[in-house]
Amino acid sequence: MNKKALIEAAFFVSSRPLNPKYLSKLFSIPEEEIQAIIDEISNELKKEERGIMLIQTLDGYELVVKPEYRSLVAKIAPFSELSEGVKRTLAIIIAKQPVKQSTIVKIQGNKAYDYLKILEKKGLIKAEKFGRTRIISLTKNFEEYFGKSVEEIKKELLSRTS
Repeated sequence: MNKKALIEAAFFVSSRPLNPKYLSKLFSIPEEEIQAIIDEISNELKKEERGIMLIQTLDGYELVVKPEYRSLVAKIAPFSELSEGVKRTLAIIIAKQPVKQSTIVKIQGNKAYDYLKILEKKGLIKAEKFGRTRIISLTKNFEEYFGKSVEEIKKELLSRTS
């Protein structure tokens, strides 16, 4: 079995970041070897003219669409590369923006800090210092990324919850 192809396939089908320790246990491959394979995959994707890249997050690694292609493919599966926690955090921001980071953390718990970092890294939100907290709001990139207006997405979210 081709270990590199196996690891690549795992990233492809996963809806959340994967870390070397988890992959090592799952596939019975030493963690150091998993890390070497991840580095190799990441380097190959950086060199080649590919539409995806492997990024490191706080929770591990994940395959994502390169920024220059996101808006072009967003209508196909705009939420697919976001974990459930990130989606919930984004839904809170959509519904309440501008919203205090402390409010989001009260709703989501401490993991919200990680989710906010992911959203900020993707350029979907901006955070401005406000006393001891930050004010979170959506960026102009948000509508481009999802191929819909904030109002359209808000209506979709409301229709799913009612």
